[in-house]
Amino acid sequence: MKLIVRWILLAAALLLVAHLYPGVEVKSFGTAMIAALVIGLFNALLRPILVLLTLPVTVLTVGLFLFVINAVMFYAAASVLGAGFNVNGFLAALIGSLIYSLCGMVIDVAMERMFPDR
Repeated sequence: MKLIVRWILLAAALLLVAHLYPGVEVKSFGTAMIAALVIGLFNALLRPILVLLTLPVTVLTVGLFLFVINAVMFYAAASVLGAGFNVNGFLAALIGSLIYSLCGMVIDVAMERMFPDR
């Protein structure tokens, strides 16, 4: 149940990103659900590999390169999905991923309060 609620909230967060920033476009809530799933899969499967491969650059930039990795995941999800989820360039992916990450943090805090671990 917790996973489904989080997925729905992240899809709503993606719609919020599209509403707040014109460089990100999401056609419908169904598209946002699929996009949130793809972003989650990319973050779970590809992000750890990218973080490991770019560790020297991440250390040199004091962790700021992780923002670039997040933007790449966001842009890659838009590239895979195509028609319903569009990101207009890398800067839009960077700003969109920042807003989406902030929403994700708020959602995680809310989820911990809604479903406390026992």
